[in-house]
Amino acid sequence: MKLKNVLIVVKDIGRAARFYHDLFGLETILDNDGNMILTEGLVLQEEKYWKAFLGRDIIPENNAGELYFEESDIEGFLERLEKYYPEVKYVNRLMTHSWGQKVIRFYDPDGNLIEVGTPV
Repeated sequence: MKLKNVLIVVKDIGRAARFYHDLFGLETILDNDGNMILTEGLVLQEEKYWKAFLGRDIIPENNAGELYFEESDIEGFLERLEKYYPEVKYVNRLMTHSWGQKVIRFYDPDGNLIEVGTPV
């Protein structure tokens, strides 16, 4: 068995695709009207379809999982984040763990938790 994708729920799929392209360079592989597959295995699903499928409310900022990215130039990433998305909501600003890894955590525009860290 092989894990193929990770799906996150978004309100505006176009806005979310731009966000993940602007910050992480992810490109669209397939756009199926409300379901979009990006490079690196990330799938965006529009909230209205996901909510109809589950029959339940979507809870942003539920902190039940996170997307983790690694970036050697984390200071450069932080500059890009603040330039393109100054309104981003941080969980923690740039910090350094006791083992030396630098990390930042924030929410995407739809409340999905993201961590960006330097390689360990």
